[in-house]
Amino acid sequence: MIAEKLGVVARISIRVNPNIDPKTHPYISTGLHENKFGVDIESAKRMYIHAKNSASLDPVGIHFHIGSQITDVNPFKEAAEVLANLVRNLKALKIDIKFFDVGGGIGIQYKEEETVALYEYAQSIFAALGGLDVTLVCEPGRYLVGDCGYFLTKVLYEKHNGYKRFVIVDGAMNDLIRPSLYQAYHAIEVEGKEDAEKSVCDVVGPVCESGDFLAKNIELPALAHDDVLIVKSAGAYGFTMSSNYNTRSRVAEVALENEEDRLIRRREMFEDVIALEKACL
Repeated sequence: MIAEKLGVVARISIRVNPNIDPKTHPYISTGLHENKFGVDIESAKRMYIHAKNSASLDPVGIHFHIGSQITDVNPFKEAAEVLANLVRNLKALKIDIKFFDVGGGIGIQYKEEETVALYEYAQSIFAALGGLDVTLVCEPGRYLVGDCGYFLTKVLYEKHNGYKRFVIVDGAMNDLIRPSLYQAYHAIEVEGKEDAEKSVCDVVGPVCESGDFLAKNIELPALAHDDVLIVKSAGAYGFTMSSNYNTRSRVAEVALENEEDRLIRRREMFEDVIALEKACL
């Protein structure tokens, strides 16, 4: 054991899987037994008892995170109730849990979703913790940053194949993977053409995959080379999930602060992409 070898006492928290369905996309569901995250209730009990009896471990916290982009308060409420009951059982065993971490997962509105009312969310957590003296920890994540970021991309050209209209842009699935990975919707606006007549199209990138798209079957006005598309709600899992797939360099990041813009991360160059490669001799 690392703590024992170092001669220290490690304060620990255990992530518990409450087996609650968050009713979100299966790829971002993390609180069911079929998911790889956390440990089940009975395993958690044994782990806490082991930690209590260890001279090198101090079990002070408990944690759950059941998924992401959750738009219903009930899964949070159910998970909090399950873990609060576990904490009561642990305290009866003289295991003094001090921190109760409810994770994150509060969804934002990408299209027409009904989002969680924060007051109702908070009250459901407080109700579950009735009678427990614990410090509540929350990880809002996407709720704080999702709507704070836009992804800007330029139109290369339009293509009509007799059946469908495609808008080909210089952004791709490596820049914003959520649409192709999660079939996620991101609202898109066109700079300077908000009131123009629109028609249905797919917004696609230049990567040689049919999965390379930013939007499908959305309405946009007629577009020309260098028109700028504004892809909204890209502040969460936009740049952080971007990659150099197809040897594409990552985009620059620009912050707006007090109505002033400043570069906070420069655009990658080809030399950056291959910088860690070594020649085979």
